[in-house]
Amino acid sequence: MASRRNVLQERFFTSLISGQREEARAVVDEALQADCPTTKILSHLFWPTLEQFQNLHRKDQLSPLSFNFATRLLRQLVDQMQLRLEQAPRRGITVMIVSGEDQSEELAAQMAADLLVAVGYTVFFAGGGIANDELVEQLTELKADKLVIFGAVAPTVPQTRIMIDRMQEIGANTHIQIIVGGGVFNRAEGLAEEIGADLWANDPTELVEKMNAHPDRRMTPSQRTVGRKRRGGKRSAA
Repeated sequence: MASRRNVLQERFFTSLISGQREEARAVVDEALQADCPTTKILSHLFWPTLEQFQNLHRKDQLSPLSFNFATRLLRQLVDQMQLRLEQAPRRGITVMIVSGEDQSEELAAQMAADLLVAVGYTVFFAGGGIANDELVEQLTELKADKLVIFGAVAPTVPQTRIMIDRMQEIGANTHIQIIVGGGVFNRAEGLAEEIGADLWANDPTELVEKMNAHPDRRMTPSQRTVGRKRRGGKRSAA
């Protein structure tokens, strides 16, 4: 089974980076015809393939053209797959999701948003490029219960840290649970704690699992390192 999955993933990756739309859809159709659950297609095919071409692009081992082919085609397939997700009853819990501005990071966050909606959360997906003041204002207006920062890139981390620090300083939305994952948070150990996150996850499936399992977990003020001067210089976010 694992071997078959690896073959499908390799075919899928090749079709995406070469812009072969029919072949990419054929791989997805093959998985669906084998009765693979939609959630598993997202978590075992779409997500690892996204990570694969993200990593290659970050290391300059994938051309901009191939990266654009892959990102745009995968986004279309993610949109289509969202319509197939079974929807659980609403939980009455409001989540705001933001991400890095890079198109692939937004796509990672979109996958997380789709899975959270499917299990019953009410999700507002803002993507990247939102000013901190506007985001804090919207969180207050929505009376949001959770803020998810998923698929962030290194340049956005300082602003994220400032936003969380500011929320703590002014006492805004102090009840909000802050969850991070994907992107730079997977590559920089300890970064999630450093910016003051309550939960962190490596991928969209783990994100859903942890949010379901730990709905009330919060960092205590003594545990938060956000806003503090740290000894030994700054941690690299790349």
